[in-house]
Amino acid sequence: MRDHILLYINGRPHELRGALAFISLSTFLREHLHLTGTKIVCAEGDCGSCTVLLGRPATGTLVYRPVCSCIQYLFQLDCTHIITIEGLKYDGRLNPIQESMVRNHGAQCGFCTPGFVVSMAALLDADHPPTECTLRRGLVGNLCRCTGYEPILKAGLDTDTTALRPLDQLYDTTAIAANLARHESEPVQLSADGRVLSKPVTLANACAFRAAHPDCLIVSGGTDLGVQANKGLREFRTVLTTRGLRELDGLTMQDHSIIAGASTTIADLEAFAARHLPDYARMLDLFGSPPVRNAGTLGGNIANGSPIGDTMPALLVLNAEVELAAPAGTRRVNINDFYTGYRKNVLQSDELILRIRIPLPAAPHEVLKVYKVSKRKDLDISTFTAAIWMRHAERRIDDVRIAYGGVAPTILRLPRTEESLRGKPLDEASFQRAGVVARGEIKPISDVRGAAEYRLRLAENILPKFFADLVAPVMPRHSSNGKGA
Repeated sequence: MRDHILLYINGRPHELRGALAFISLSTFLREHLHLTGTKIVCAEGDCGSCTVLLGRPATGTLVYRPVCSCIQYLFQLDCTHIITIEGLKYDGRLNPIQESMVRNHGAQCGFCTPGFVVSMAALLDADHPPTECTLRRGLVGNLCRCTGYEPILKAGLDTDTTALRPLDQLYDTTAIAANLARHESEPVQLSADGRVLSKPVTLANACAFRAAHPDCLIVSGGTDLGVQANKGLREFRTVLTTRGLRELDGLTMQDHSIIAGASTTIADLEAFAARHLPDYARMLDLFGSPPVRNAGTLGGNIANGSPIGDTMPALLVLNAEVELAAPAGTRRVNINDFYTGYRKNVLQSDELILRIRIPLPAAPHEVLKVYKVSKRKDLDISTFTAAIWMRHAERRIDDVRIAYGGVAPTILRLPRTEESLRGKPLDEASFQRAGVVARGEIKPISDVRGAAEYRLRLAENILPKFFADLVAPVMPRHSSNGKGA
């Protein structure tokens, strides 16, 4: 049992004990290590100025992904390697991306610049030479108020990719990965100033800790909890982090269903769904930003239970099952029966989400369409979400399932609207009539993201749109792997 968090930063190991484990990575970098190239602007994971590269051990090496350090807390990062903007230099000099930013005047005030460089380093490491499309998609999570983005895009396109060193060659990755892998199997338990952290490495120990501490916060990706903590709305007092539970990993196909471990990141789910559930993948591409998707997990999104959670409407209409683990064993719950109220669910005090089973539509007679409406196309919280699953035969609607988000305290199934469509002709009139039924089946509120009347109109109009998309499919604006425009 370890009493510290083991973390490498720019190739150097750090053992973090006591209260240090409960601060954000960005705070630790700036205030304790004086690595002030990492900037804090929004402290919400929205602007990307604090982006760093997070490396986790994988088959003898480290796999790096950009994340927002302001909403990653140190207790989540045991056995990882962080590369900051300072760690990207080559032999004490600017690397080719930084040189191109200088050459193309990609920086003005400079607050956003380190985040852009770090995100670009990850992007070009995986895909070079870049296209303007891949740059635009890869930099969605980095905001700039000065340049208008044009010189930043030019800098990315003008980078000498032949001179770029692979990220896994910047440091002695093999040695770091081996040391981290040796310690990954060790549970961590520490306390300080009335705070308690448990990082178990077996499901049984995790369930036992949860049973002994029913009010503990369960943290995986923490992309929402981190924001709440930064804004003073949440305090990390007793924390159970699931990052050490290998049982929660895994993303496979089984019996025409996606089986996703609770720790599956949204980014990994998006990439996997692009091959098996493309409409869902296109929606996930609009879920936050690449750094947020690289940290946030499917299990965390489900447990969080936001009524505007982007992942959930599709899961409801696909009749996904949530597998729950407890000391006594496991049980499966249809996700339609999982929520009992606003951010409340059926989880018992000793249970954890283990995995999610997502049945796929059986083509060609079953279809799924997923919709997200927000004020901005990218990097925005939903005003309204919808998912529609339908089985049809001989131009008639055999069965249909409809779920809306943003119209009730939970994601809402619409049984009356569904019934109004079953057995009806597969034509525009059927969906127009169903839209009127849907409008009467919900009672949305007005808030900063949209008025109640606006949501009512969306609820009505999304059904005729679904029919229009069926008969005249719209080409996606880009492929999920970023290769197309």
